[in-house]
Parts: sequence; C-alpha cells; structure tokens
Amino acid sequence: MNGLSTINLKDMKDFEIRIPVKECTVDELPAADRRLVEEAREATRTSYVPYSHFHVGAAILMADGSVVRGSNQENAAYPSGICAERTAAFYASASHPGVAMKKIAIAAWTRLHNDGDCPWADCFQAMPISPCGACRQALLEYETAYGPIEVILYGRDKTYIFPSVASLLPFCFTDF
Repeated sequence: MNGLSTINLKDMKDFEIRIPVKECTVDELPAADRRLVEEAREATRTSYVPYSHFHVGAAILMADGSVVRGSNQENAAYPSGICAERTAAFYASASHPGVAMKKIAIAAWTRLHNDGDCPWADCFQAMPISPCGACRQALLEYETAYGPIEVILYGRDKTYIFPSVASLLPFCFTDF
C-alpha cells in the first residue's frame, strides 16, 4: 500500500437533507409579516447599484419590536460592496446591542428584465431570491447567539418562509 486508506463503498451511507419551507403569496402572510415584507420592499429604494442595477432590500424585526432596514451597496472596487442582508444585520447589531433578531424579510427588483421601464412596484422579482453564502453565515452568527431568525423571501408570485437561517445553511459552521 502507498499509505492511503482504501474506501469501502459498501460502508458508505446515503441520506437526505429535508428543509422545512412554507410557500404562500404575500397576501396570505399574517399582517405583521406583510408589513415586514413592505419594509424590505421599501429598503430596495436606498440601494446603490450602478453596476448590477439589482436592488435588494432587507428588513429585520428585532425582539424589542423595532424594524431595521438595509439595502445593497455596490462599489467599483469589487468586492468592497455589501449585500442588503448584512447591511441590515450589522446595523441592527450595532444599533440594538444584545437584542435578538426575530425575523428577516428580503425583496429584490431590477428593471433590466422588465423592458427597462416598469413601475417600481411591478419590477419586483416574480420568484424570491435567497441570501448569498456570506449573508447566510453572517446571519447564522446572530442566530447562534440569540436564537432562531425566521427568514421570509418575498417574490411577487410566491413567498417562501423558512423557520431559521440554519435551515438555509445545512452543515453550517458555528464554532471552532
């Protein structure tokens, strides 16, 4: 042998990862969740996106009942920009130290795929967008510290609700 162990394929096991998710329309959400989605939609208006033209907004409901918003901010010195989710989470943590984040709603729109001239409210993505890996990991840090953060991903046609950030990030990295 060359010092490498052999793998016995018959000892390998298959398993499935199941992720709980609810699908609904925004109108089917409870009123408080609809308001949080509207906060995320409004947050898209403050995006600075001269390169991608892809406006993303996030709104976080804090345990004290306040809502913190954030939007994506681009920069020519890529990757110096930041996503909406991390903008909101970092601002929430800095402005409400020690207060748990209970829910986050995320919305996005672009005129690029809508013939360039649609009214703002009609430009939102038909299907929800999901946070990138960096945002998932950053949000998971706060979830690990303070408890589950429900995730609401808004789309004009469908909205998805996940019970936690960890449900979006199987095999998550939380400690070392």
